[in-house]
Amino acid sequence: MRVDKTNWKEIDLNVDSLWVIDERGKEGKHENIYHGNFIPQIPNQLIRRYTDEGELVLELFSGSGTTLYECETLGRDYIGFDINQNIIDHVKAKMSDCSNIYYNIDNCDVCDPIAFEPCLKNNLELAKKEKADFLIAHPPYLDIVKFTNDARDLSRISDINAFLEKIVSAFTVALKYLRMNSYFAIVVGDVYKNSEVIPLAFKTMDAIKQKFNVKMKGIVIKNIAGNRGKLGSSDIWRYRAITNDYFLFKHEYIFVFKKCF
Repeated sequence: MRVDKTNWKEIDLNVDSLWVIDERGKEGKHENIYHGNFIPQIPNQLIRRYTDEGELVLELFSGSGTTLYECETLGRDYIGFDINQNIIDHVKAKMSDCSNIYYNIDNCDVCDPIAFEPCLKNNLELAKKEKADFLIAHPPYLDIVKFTNDARDLSRISDINAFLEKIVSAFTVALKYLRMNSYFAIVVGDVYKNSEVIPLAFKTMDAIKQKFNVKMKGIVIKNIAGNRGKLGSSDIWRYRAITNDYFLFKHEYIFVFKKCF
């Protein structure tokens, strides 16, 4: 169930603005096979806090299925979208034994409103829902990790303004189908390009704040010290940071908003 505020002492939710997570959750169907995949603790915390059992979670970039696996564990229905058919097939194969929730992942470019809106409406009809109860998005961080060779892929974009236009386009459609006064979250980090830090996270947050009637409910910093790409090579990364005059990223941001329209 959603958080019982009358029994707040028994709640095991992290309400701090700094989440230090020592190790990626490995329970159930989770596996670390995909670049940039979610730490399961993030959707777990958000889903338990902002939804009830049987409600619907909508995800814009479903990736390797982390949020879906948490929905299965927590008894929430799920609709997700991605453009990588190989990873969609992999996740659906792992979910073949699922019988306790409604779920579907569709191959659709959420940044193309002409394609996305009818696809989303069709998925909601199949789920027998009018609107989603919670929305979550973990987009690529520009072209730092290229996920596919598909020209539509956000991870093929290097220009930050083009990236933000695509993100706003996706949320323009998605938020139409999110219940009023419900919550949504976007998880995003910063990037280092052309010898300087690009504050992608805050630019993304600001683009959403400027475009939509929402309330900012949380800016959470999540520690990612256990990043797979840096394990076993700390000296190399430290050397690069010192010799190139920058700081190592050990965090990303979780922005939580309340929809007010």
